[in-house]
Amino acid sequence: MTRTVLAALAAGTFLSTAACGVGGGPGEAHEAAKTGKVSGEITFRTLQLKPVFTTYVQQVIDAFQRKYPDVKVKWEDVPGDGYNEKLVADAQAGALPDVVNLSTDSFQLLGDRGMLADVARLDPQIAKEYVPGAWEQFKLPGRGDSVYAYPWYVTPEILTYNTDLFREAGLDPAKPPAGVEQFFDYAEQIAARSGGRYSAFMADPKGRLPGDWQKMGIPVLNGAKDAFTFDTPKAVEWVERMKSLYAKGAMPRESLLTSDDINQLYGAGKLVFGPGSAGFVKDIKQNAPQVYATTRVAGAVTGQLGHIGIYAQSLGIRKDTPHPDAAAEFAKWVTNGPNQVAFSKKATIYPSNAQGLTDPYFSDRGDGTDAETLARAVGAEELKRAQLDANTPVQWSSQVGDAVVREVQKAIKGEQDPKTAVRKAQEEANKLLADAARR
Repeated sequence: MTRTVLAALAAGTFLSTAACGVGGGPGEAHEAAKTGKVSGEITFRTLQLKPVFTTYVQQVIDAFQRKYPDVKVKWEDVPGDGYNEKLVADAQAGALPDVVNLSTDSFQLLGDRGMLADVARLDPQIAKEYVPGAWEQFKLPGRGDSVYAYPWYVTPEILTYNTDLFREAGLDPAKPPAGVEQFFDYAEQIAARSGGRYSAFMADPKGRLPGDWQKMGIPVLNGAKDAFTFDTPKAVEWVERMKSLYAKGAMPRESLLTSDDINQLYGAGKLVFGPGSAGFVKDIKQNAPQVYATTRVAGAVTGQLGHIGIYAQSLGIRKDTPHPDAAAEFAKWVTNGPNQVAFSKKATIYPSNAQGLTDPYFSDRGDGTDAETLARAVGAEELKRAQLDANTPVQWSSQVGDAVVREVQKAIKGEQDPKTAVRKAQEEANKLLADAARR
C-alpha cells in the first residue's frame, strides 16, 4: 500500500487487537430508539484526518449544524497508533463517541461485543443509498440482515503494472492476468526472463491472504462462519506455487519477512506489479515520473465469480447513544453522495454512496493514457459490482492473519512442507477464533 495516511486508512488500517478485551458479552448495552427529534450534542471521532482534511471535515459539520440547529457536533480526531486500545478503554468506561470512524479491525472489535447500533433498524430504507459490496461489508455472522455501520470511503482492488517490463518478459501489456493462477503463470515467466534484474511481485503473503484463496474458490470459513476450513488441496497448491515462485526469483527474497517499501521498489523499476490502489498510482506519478509513464491500470485479478474485494472505512453509531436521531442523521450526512464526492476529490478514495459514484469525475477516462485518471475510472466501475468473495471476513482478524502468514512463510522458505503449513495455519486460526468467541 502507498504510505500516505488515506491509503493506509482505505486499506483497512490494520491495527492490532491483540490483548484487547471489552468487558461483558454482546448486547449488554441498551439499544437506543429514535424519538423523531434531531437534537442534542454528539461526539464524532475520526481516525487521523487532521490536519490535512480539517477544512473539509469542519465544512461538513458546519453545514449539518445549519440544517439541524438543535444539534451540536463535537469533533475529535485521534492518531492511528493505539486507536483500538483507546476504543476498548472508552467502551469499558461507557464513553464511546456517538459516531465513530471504524476500520475493519475496530468494527469487528466493537460489533462482536454488541457495542454498535443496528443501522439497518435505525434506517430501514438506507441500504439502497450505498453500493452493495460496501453495505454488506458491515454485517456480522449470525446477525441476519442487521448492519452495524454506515459505509464511508472505500478502495476497490485494481491492477497496476509496468508495461516496459511486461514486454521485456515476453508478455502482452494489452492482456493482463485475469485470475490468480494466471497471475502466477505470468510471474513465473517474468522470473525466467528477467535475469534477476526485476521481480514480479512482493513475497509477503499477508497482502494476498485470504483474498487469493477466496478468489480461487477455497472455502475460508464453514457455512456457520464459526470455523476456518481453508485446509484444502487447493490452498496447499497455492502455497506450493508461492514457494516455487520464490525460489525462482519471481519475488524479492528480502520481501518475505521485511516490510520493504513497495512504492520505492516499483518506482525504481524493480517490480512488474505494483500495489492495487489508486493512491499508489498517484504516489508513483509524483515520485517516479519515468516509471509512471510506463504504468498501465486494469481491472483487478478476479476470482471464480468474477468479483473483487473492497476495503472500507465506516461510521458506527454507539448502541446506547442518548441522541440516536442526531447520530444517525449525521452519519448519513457525512456519507451522502455530495459529501463523499467532495472528499474523494481531496483524497485518493472512492464513495461508498451509489449516487456519488455516478458523478462524472469517476467516469472520465481522459484520452486513455494517463494512469491516474484511468485508475479512478476503473476503480469506480468495479465498485458498482463489487461483491464479498474477496473481502477479508471479520473472523480473519490481525491475529489470525499473522498466525496464517507465519506458517505460510515457513513453507515458502522451505522450512516446512506446504501441506503441514496449511494444516497448522488452520489449527492456529481456529484456536484464535475460539478464544475470541469465549471473550
